[in-house]
Amino acid sequence: MNLIEVESELKKRLSYPYKWGQKQNDYFDSLTNFIYKIDSFEKLLHETNIRFKEKPDYKKYFDYSLNRWFNFWSAQAVEKIFCSLPNVQPALDGKDKLVDFTIDGVKFDHKTSIFPKNFPYPINEAVKKTDELIKWLYRYQSQQQRKHLKNRLFIVLYSPDGEHWKLKAEISWLKERIEKYMTGFNPDYLLKFQFEKESYALADVIWAIKN
Repeated sequence: MNLIEVESELKKRLSYPYKWGQKQNDYFDSLTNFIYKIDSFEKLLHETNIRFKEKPDYKKYFDYSLNRWFNFWSAQAVEKIFCSLPNVQPALDGKDKLVDFTIDGVKFDHKTSIFPKNFPYPINEAVKKTDELIKWLYRYQSQQQRKHLKNRLFIVLYSPDGEHWKLKAEISWLKERIEKYMTGFNPDYLLKFQFEKESYALADVIWAIKN
């Protein structure tokens, strides 16, 4: 994967509004799983048109396809950034929904998330309440195929203009944030949560705040 090319393709998506119009669910996911095999934005537009142009609610399928494609390829790029670092090993099973990579022996699922508008604190306070934000994210995000209460490493995006989602396309910038975080990574500093009776989850947040 060429990160510069991925960033270029992702940025082509930015000229289209980011709207779901349809709550994410397994059914719509199954209809749009073709996004995993398409790394070109032009090809994505073509394939989406072929598959859904006859649908009366075409716009719903169109938005859903673009959003899933954008989120998936951004996540793939971020995962590649992590796995290029010396103390990170990629998951042995690429289809494992609980593990994307291992850092210093700790297995993680990575999740890039926009700063949630319903979180009850503004960004300056949220940074000081990382543990509360993590609990919020575990509770409300990924309610479908990737829902789990195991270890997670969150990248939380924030832009002053409110267009947090666009930062998923800023791969080079995210690479700088990730590498800076990883220089000081220590498993002993991870936050520990007991979401389930007999097990603990380790988690942390990499703050990606655009000035």
